[in-house]
Amino acid sequence: MAIEISKVYAVWLREVKRFTNSKSRMIGSLGMPLLFLIALGGGFSAMVPGFNYQAFILPGILAMTILFTSVFSGVSIIWDREFGFLKEMLAAPASRETIVIGRTLGGATTAILQGTIILVLGIFVTGTPIPTIESLAAIFALMIIFSCFLVAIGIAFASVVQEVETFQLIMNLLIMPLFFLSNALFPIDKMPGWLRAVSVFNPISYAVDGLRGLLINASQFGIMFDFGVSIAALIISITVATYLFSKTSI
Repeated sequence: MAIEISKVYAVWLREVKRFTNSKSRMIGSLGMPLLFLIALGGGFSAMVPGFNYQAFILPGILAMTILFTSVFSGVSIIWDREFGFLKEMLAAPASRETIVIGRTLGGATTAILQGTIILVLGIFVTGTPIPTIESLAAIFALMIIFSCFLVAIGIAFASVVQEVETFQLIMNLLIMPLFFLSNALFPIDKMPGWLRAVSVFNPISYAVDGLRGLLINASQFGIMFDFGVSIAALIISITVATYLFSKTSI
């Protein structure tokens, strides 16, 4: 088991270094979330006196940051396949489950780094009270679960898609509706009936709701329920990603 852990670490480290060595990617991925938080949040807050809309959408913007960074980390599998590195990795004495876990943790780590920056800046910009140590621990736990779930989705699609352009197109068609059909920007109880029905089946809604409950005490489902749904979604996505990656062609 110690050998497997060392292999997971090696895969994890490669994913993290690939991200941290790309300064433009690190900075660029923060642009859209900050724009949403400052422009959209500030605009709606000004329209509704007495309601801090920026603080309300901060958990949603945090989820957006994790969503984009996590899902698109799967593109590294396609690059590795094109340049032959994936073949070498699969020929190494490491199980495909080990590779999936290492890549998942690596992608999640980069997403957490981005999310932490948005969290700190968001608390400062919105005037949200600084969470307690216990709340911060729960926030990071939920961020880890959520990011691993999303990275696994990216790995699953990258395992069956052969081209980078196709992968990016599919991800854009998937993640934008997932984000906007959640409670990231609007409370579920204020949504039209059809949108509310879609939102309650969207895993992103539960991650956002949990973060919202921990940051501004405004959970609608209950934090423990949010954790339960998020963990269930993670287990399903990891299982599917591992299966599809085990069937991937070189």
